[in-house]
Amino acid sequence: MGMMVAISIVLVTFIHFPIFPVVGFLEYDPADIPILIGTFAFGPLGGLVMTVVTSVIQGLTVSAQSGPYGIIMHIIATGTFVLVAGLIYRNHKSKKKAIIALIAGVLAMTAIMLPANLIITPIFMGLPRDAVVALLPFILAFNFVKAGINAVITFFLYKRISRFLHR
Repeated sequence: MGMMVAISIVLVTFIHFPIFPVVGFLEYDPADIPILIGTFAFGPLGGLVMTVVTSVIQGLTVSAQSGPYGIIMHIIATGTFVLVAGLIYRNHKSKKKAIIALIAGVLAMTAIMLPANLIITPIFMGLPRDAVVALLPFILAFNFVKAGINAVITFFLYKRISRFLHR
């Protein structure tokens, strides 16, 4: 699990870019891929632990400018994804279940980030709620695209990597 956290931090250090340049603080990064792979290998609780550890390390180093806001939002977004996907996948490990788990995780993450942004973003970023409401289409699209990309990559990598993780 520590290795998955380390890979996650390395990935976010070197790969991050805005999906929608209009909203520059919404950046894609592949940091959730190792966490999702770890979730499939070690279960939803392991995924949640990796999420919290990665979020704190990332929030204190690579993404220090986002501070507690970034840490909280990452824990909510990725935590939701790994809990949903991990709970679905843990008892019936098959390709079909992995697809269902990843799709459910993408949808859950996308859905939870709407109220999370409405509640948390005005507090930490000092934006009026109306300004956040105006950004909701971008927030929805961003989370769906980011989670979707990470889910697809995870699907194609997991079986190759799982043999190594289970040794």
